[in-house]
Amino acid sequence: MRKETFESAGRQVILYRADAPQFLFLQPVDAHDAKLLDRQSAAMGRCPLPFALAAFEVKDWNSDLSPWEAPPVFGRIPFGGHAADTLAFLTEELLPGLRIRLSMSECAPLCLGGYSLAGLFALWAATQTDLFSGVAAASPSVWYPGWLDYVKKHKITSPIVYLSLGDREARAKNPLMSTVADCIREQYELLQTDHTVTLDWNPGNHFQDSELRTAKAFLWAAKQLAET
Repeated sequence: MRKETFESAGRQVILYRADAPQFLFLQPVDAHDAKLLDRQSAAMGRCPLPFALAAFEVKDWNSDLSPWEAPPVFGRIPFGGHAADTLAFLTEELLPGLRIRLSMSECAPLCLGGYSLAGLFALWAATQTDLFSGVAAASPSVWYPGWLDYVKKHKITSPIVYLSLGDREARAKNPLMSTVADCIREQYELLQTDHTVTLDWNPGNHFQDSELRTAKAFLWAAKQLAET
């Protein structure tokens, strides 16, 4: 895999690419995630077909990835509700440039994924556009205020959806975040009727092996895409 770094509309993008990639994986990352991408990319080496992974910078995690405003859940930083701006950057700026850079056709499968709030962003983005063939949501923040009510009314258009959670995540001391296991089970049930979906349980809490869990999510989605 070759690694490249470039800017798109003022955001840093870290790109891992095989020759003639057939899949394109897209992932929002913060500074912590970016440091783990080499390990994540290596773990994705078992992908059934050549792929490219484009990880793009998120400058304000709580604001850039949240679909609507919400009060702070921990600390004093509220959720700003600017996911629509991030999706616009992704679809209008980053994606067209990536297709040219990678010589990929518009028919090539796209999979959007990420960890934690980035996983929720991927699920939400798939209710806004039908661009994504798959969603890889590793430990997504499905506890987010109003999320389950929203997703009951707005269809996730991606036919392939991966969900996962750590088996100790529901032990969080925060009352809202401790509902995450019940929330992800309900999210899974909502998708079972008309999606290819799995719910994977990983050992540990929310802060363990995020890069490996994300790689696992993308690999599962890639396998489903390769079969279809």
